[in-house]
Amino acid sequence: MSAQTAIMLCHSEPSEDALWQARFPEVQVLIDSATLQARVRELGEQIARDYDPSDPPLLVGVLKGSLVFLADLMRYIPIPVSYDFVAISSYGAETRTSGVVRLLKDLDTSIAGRHVLVVEDILDTGLTLSYLLELLRTRNPASLKVCTLLRKPARQKIAIPVDYCGFDIPDQFVVGYGLDYAERYRNLPFIGVLTGMTVEAK
Repeated sequence: MSAQTAIMLCHSEPSEDALWQARFPEVQVLIDSATLQARVRELGEQIARDYDPSDPPLLVGVLKGSLVFLADLMRYIPIPVSYDFVAISSYGAETRTSGVVRLLKDLDTSIAGRHVLVVEDILDTGLTLSYLLELLRTRNPASLKVCTLLRKPARQKIAIPVDYCGFDIPDQFVVGYGLDYAERYRNLPFIGVLTGMTVEAK
Protein backbone atom coordinates (compact mmCIF):
# COMPACT_ATOMS: atom_id res chain seq x y z
CA MET A 1 0.00 0.00 0.00
CA SER A 2 1.45 3.36 -0.99
CA ALA A 3 1.67 6.12 1.57
CA GLN A 4 -0.27 9.28 0.97
CA THR A 5 1.75 12.47 0.72
CA ALA A 6 0.66 14.96 3.35
CA ILE A 7 0.81 18.55 2.19
CA MET A 8 -1.91 20.23 4.23
CA LEU A 9 -4.34 17.31 3.97
CA CYS A 10 -7.42 19.04 5.30
CA HIS A 11 -11.07 19.17 4.38
CA SER A 12 -12.42 22.58 3.46
CA GLU A 13 -15.46 22.49 5.72
CA PRO A 14 -15.20 23.65 9.36
CA SER A 15 -14.61 20.89 11.89
CA GLU A 16 -13.96 20.37 15.57
CA ASP A 17 -10.27 20.59 14.68
CA ALA A 18 -10.78 24.35 14.39
CA LEU A 19 -11.79 24.49 18.05
CA TRP A 20 -8.58 22.77 19.06
CA GLN A 21 -6.49 24.97 16.80
CA ALA A 22 -8.04 28.07 18.36
CA ARG A 23 -6.74 26.88 21.73
CA PHE A 24 -3.34 25.97 20.28
CA PRO A 25 -2.62 28.71 17.72
CA GLU A 26 1.06 27.75 17.58
CA VAL A 27 0.07 24.49 15.85
CA GLN A 28 -0.85 24.55 12.15
CA VAL A 29 -3.00 21.63 10.96
CA LEU A 30 -1.16 19.38 8.51
CA ILE A 31 -3.48 16.34 8.44
CA ASP A 32 -6.95 16.82 9.88
CA SER A 33 -8.75 14.28 12.03
CA ALA A 34 -11.17 13.12 9.32
CA THR A 35 -8.33 12.42 6.90
CA LEU A 36 -6.40 10.63 9.63
CA GLN A 37 -9.27 8.33 10.53
CA ALA A 38 -9.99 7.48 6.90
CA ARG A 39 -6.38 6.50 6.33
CA VAL A 40 -6.10 4.51 9.57
CA ARG A 41 -9.18 2.56 8.51
CA GLU A 42 -7.55 1.76 5.16
CA LEU A 43 -4.41 0.54 6.93
CA GLY A 44 -6.41 -1.65 9.30
CA GLU A 45 -8.34 -3.25 6.47
CA GLN A 46 -5.12 -3.91 4.54
CA ILE A 47 -3.49 -5.51 7.58
CA ALA A 48 -6.51 -7.78 8.05
CA ARG A 49 -6.23 -8.93 4.43
CA ASP A 50 -2.54 -9.75 4.82
CA TYR A 51 -2.78 -12.00 7.88
CA ASP A 52 -4.45 -15.36 8.47
CA PRO A 53 -7.19 -14.91 11.10
CA SER A 54 -6.17 -18.26 12.60
CA ASP A 55 -2.63 -16.93 13.18
CA PRO A 56 -3.07 -13.19 13.74
CA PRO A 57 -0.28 -10.74 14.52
CA LEU A 58 0.90 -9.33 17.79
CA LEU A 59 0.86 -5.54 17.50
CA VAL A 60 3.88 -4.01 19.22
CA GLY A 61 3.29 -0.35 19.96
CA VAL A 62 6.23 1.96 20.53
CA LEU A 63 5.42 4.18 23.49
CA LYS A 64 4.46 6.84 23.99
CA GLY A 65 3.88 8.24 20.55
CA SER A 66 2.10 5.31 18.91
CA LEU A 67 -0.52 4.83 21.63
CA VAL A 68 -3.32 6.81 19.99
CA PHE A 69 -2.57 5.41 16.54
CA LEU A 70 -2.44 1.84 17.83
CA ALA A 71 -5.71 2.20 19.73
CA ASP A 72 -7.52 3.39 16.60
CA LEU A 73 -5.73 1.04 14.22
CA MET A 74 -6.58 -2.16 16.08
CA ARG A 75 -10.27 -1.28 16.03
CA TYR A 76 -10.10 -1.20 12.24
CA ILE A 77 -8.51 -4.66 12.00
CA PRO A 78 -11.47 -7.08 11.78
CA ILE A 79 -9.54 -10.17 12.88
CA PRO A 80 -8.41 -11.20 16.37
CA VAL A 81 -5.24 -9.34 17.39
CA SER A 82 -3.31 -8.87 20.60
CA TYR A 83 -0.91 -6.12 21.55
CA ASP A 84 2.04 -5.25 23.73
CA PHE A 85 4.28 -2.24 24.17
CA VAL A 86 7.91 -1.24 24.24
CA ALA A 87 9.27 2.15 25.22
CA ILE A 88 12.39 3.48 23.55
CA SER A 89 13.83 6.94 24.01
CA SER A 90 16.38 9.05 22.21
CA TYR A 91 14.93 12.51 22.78
CA GLY A 92 14.19 13.58 26.34
CA ALA A 93 12.48 16.94 26.77
CA GLU A 94 14.26 18.66 23.89
CA THR A 95 13.85 18.41 20.14
CA ARG A 96 17.44 17.29 19.62
CA THR A 97 18.20 13.61 19.97
CA SER A 98 20.62 12.58 22.69
CA GLY A 99 22.33 10.23 20.24
CA VAL A 100 21.80 7.34 22.65
CA VAL A 101 18.91 4.90 22.19
CA ARG A 102 17.57 3.51 25.45
CA LEU A 103 15.11 0.68 26.03
CA LEU A 104 12.86 1.94 28.80
CA LYS A 105 10.23 -0.81 28.74
CA ASP A 106 10.51 -4.29 27.28
CA LEU A 107 7.74 -6.57 26.03
CA ASP A 108 5.72 -8.58 28.51
CA THR A 109 5.00 -11.17 25.83
CA SER A 110 7.24 -13.76 24.18
CA ILE A 111 7.32 -13.26 20.41
CA ALA A 112 9.08 -16.51 19.50
CA GLY A 113 7.21 -18.09 16.59
CA ARG A 114 4.67 -15.27 16.41
CA HIS A 115 3.85 -12.81 13.66
CA VAL A 116 4.87 -9.37 14.92
CA LEU A 117 3.74 -6.02 13.55
CA VAL A 118 5.62 -3.04 14.98
CA VAL A 119 3.38 0.03 15.15
CA GLU A 120 5.23 3.35 15.10
CA ASP A 121 4.05 6.94 15.15
CA ILE A 122 6.77 8.37 12.92
CA LEU A 123 9.81 7.19 10.96
CA ASP A 124 12.50 9.84 10.67
CA THR A 125 16.15 8.80 10.36
CA GLY A 126 15.30 5.20 11.22
CA LEU A 127 17.91 4.92 13.97
CA THR A 128 15.47 4.14 16.76
CA LEU A 129 13.37 1.75 14.70
CA SER A 130 16.47 -0.03 13.40
CA TYR A 131 17.57 -0.64 16.98
CA LEU A 132 14.17 -2.06 17.89
CA LEU A 133 13.95 -4.34 14.85
CA GLU A 134 17.40 -5.76 15.50
CA LEU A 135 16.39 -6.48 19.09
CA LEU A 136 13.15 -8.19 18.08
CA ARG A 137 14.82 -10.33 15.42
CA THR A 138 16.98 -11.94 18.10
CA ARG A 139 13.79 -13.31 19.65
CA ASN A 140 12.87 -15.40 16.61
CA PRO A 141 9.44 -14.13 15.54
CA ALA A 142 7.71 -15.98 12.70
CA SER A 143 7.61 -12.69 10.80
CA LEU A 144 8.40 -9.07 11.54
CA LYS A 145 6.70 -6.17 9.77
CA VAL A 146 6.46 -2.43 10.28
CA CYS A 147 3.47 -0.09 10.25
CA THR A 148 4.14 3.61 10.68
CA LEU A 149 1.62 6.41 10.63
CA LEU A 150 4.09 9.02 9.37
CA ARG A 151 7.36 8.91 7.45
CA LYS A 152 9.85 11.65 6.58
CA PRO A 153 11.65 10.46 3.44
CA ALA A 154 14.02 13.42 3.50
CA ARG A 155 15.33 12.44 6.95
CA GLN A 156 15.85 8.72 6.50
CA LYS A 157 19.44 7.59 7.10
CA ILE A 158 18.84 3.86 7.41
CA ALA A 159 16.86 1.99 4.75
CA ILE A 160 14.05 0.27 6.64
CA PRO A 161 11.37 -1.59 4.67
CA VAL A 162 7.97 -0.31 5.73
CA ASP A 163 5.03 -2.61 5.07
CA TYR A 164 2.28 -0.12 5.93
CA CYS A 165 2.68 3.66 5.90
CA GLY A 166 -0.03 6.22 6.44
CA PHE A 167 1.52 9.43 5.16
CA ASP A 168 4.80 10.75 3.82
CA ILE A 169 5.31 14.18 5.34
CA PRO A 170 7.72 17.07 4.81
CA ASP A 171 10.68 17.71 7.10
CA GLN A 172 8.79 19.65 9.76
CA PHE A 173 8.33 19.13 13.50
CA VAL A 174 4.89 17.59 13.97
CA VAL A 175 2.71 17.03 17.02
CA GLY A 176 -0.72 15.67 17.83
CA TYR A 177 -2.44 12.28 17.63
CA GLY A 178 0.05 10.91 20.14
CA LEU A 179 3.11 12.89 19.06
CA ASP A 180 4.46 15.47 21.47
CA TYR A 181 6.86 18.24 22.23
CA ALA A 182 8.03 17.99 25.87
CA GLU A 183 4.90 15.89 26.63
CA ARG A 184 2.51 18.50 25.24
CA TYR A 185 0.07 18.24 22.31
CA ARG A 186 -0.37 14.43 22.39
CA ASN A 187 -4.15 14.79 22.74
CA LEU A 188 -4.69 16.89 19.62
CA PRO A 189 -7.00 14.96 17.25
CA PHE A 190 -5.00 15.99 14.17
CA ILE A 191 -1.38 16.07 13.03
CA GLY A 192 -0.05 19.59 13.17
CA VAL A 193 3.16 21.49 12.55
CA LEU A 194 4.59 23.19 15.62
CA THR A 195 5.68 26.51 14.20
CA GLY A 196 9.16 27.79 14.88
CA MET A 197 10.58 24.37 15.78
CA THR A 198 13.41 22.36 14.28
CA VAL A 199 14.35 18.81 15.18
CA GLU A 200 17.06 16.22 14.83
CA ALA A 201 14.87 13.21 14.23
CA LYS A 202 14.98 9.69 15.56
